[in-house]
Amino acid sequence: MRARIEDVARQAGVSTKTVSRVLNHEPNVREQTRERVLEVVRKLDYRPNPSARSLAANRSFLIALLYDNPSPNYVMEIQGGVLEACDAHQFSMMVRPLDSQAPDFVATVQSLIGQQRPDGLILTPPITDHPELLAHLDQLDLPYATVSSRIQGSIGVTMDETRAAAEITSHLVRLGHRRIAHVIGHPAHGGSELRLAGYRKAMAEAGIDVRSEWVVPGAFSFASGVAAARQLMALDSPPTAIFAANDDMAAGVIWATADAGWRVPQDLSVAGFDDTPISRQVWPAVSTVRQPSRDMGRIAALQLLRRIRHGEPGELVQVPYTLQLRDSTASCKRDA
Repeated sequence: MRARIEDVARQAGVSTKTVSRVLNHEPNVREQTRERVLEVVRKLDYRPNPSARSLAANRSFLIALLYDNPSPNYVMEIQGGVLEACDAHQFSMMVRPLDSQAPDFVATVQSLIGQQRPDGLILTPPITDHPELLAHLDQLDLPYATVSSRIQGSIGVTMDETRAAAEITSHLVRLGHRRIAHVIGHPAHGGSELRLAGYRKAMAEAGIDVRSEWVVPGAFSFASGVAAARQLMALDSPPTAIFAANDDMAAGVIWATADAGWRVPQDLSVAGFDDTPISRQVWPAVSTVRQPSRDMGRIAALQLLRRIRHGEPGELVQVPYTLQLRDSTASCKRDA
């Protein structure tokens, strides 16, 4: 027979309310009591009934992760971190892809909230900076946390993307490259603007004038990286290095160069951003900025859960980045 909360309370010598508080990670429970309750929970293999738990707490114990991003690698990393935090706190997670440019975008989110009744939302770029949606969520007083938001005062997690982009560009400069091109990310994504700013900053500090033809549009997708590389290789004086604003596009650049008979890094150095699995799965492996996406998903979820469970304000946590220098970049072998 399945163990009930009353069975746990009886064997632990506490009330059912105390068991509930322990399972919900609520404060003001003595550590000795908490350990005793958890020991009985493990012994009886007690698993809370989700429906009863929701009714008793007047919560859904559900977090919704919303995304509109063509990079499956990035989304999966964020999703893994959010799921880790939710599992640790007995919350469920739902994942919903959306088109943030659609005219009915806010209405779609409103419908999702009405049907699923999540306790809170995790917003990823570019949704994280959608002013109409944020205003609507504030009006509903529905808690949400952001990943890589440009808006001050939000809770969640961020990283200094401008500085990181400047460092990976400076790495290419130190290798002797002067004709360094940049593939911009999706125009609706705040990170695209920040990474472009970092690229321009590093080039200016190196005394290199950025030619307009060196900066080409992308969309954070593999296909857009292929198209951008072909455009850049067709220039009369093609670049000796390309910094793509994410790893999916960097992988597309490497594919296009191989298709054209070019060699990476002998003929062209390629750098990316994010350090998602694809950066290590292509050959040669991509030099990139490690954005700890999984950690960022987990931290954003934890900040949201603090607000939901304990009414705490939460914080906007800035995480560090590191450069991952691999075989796709090397000293300039062509006329710079």
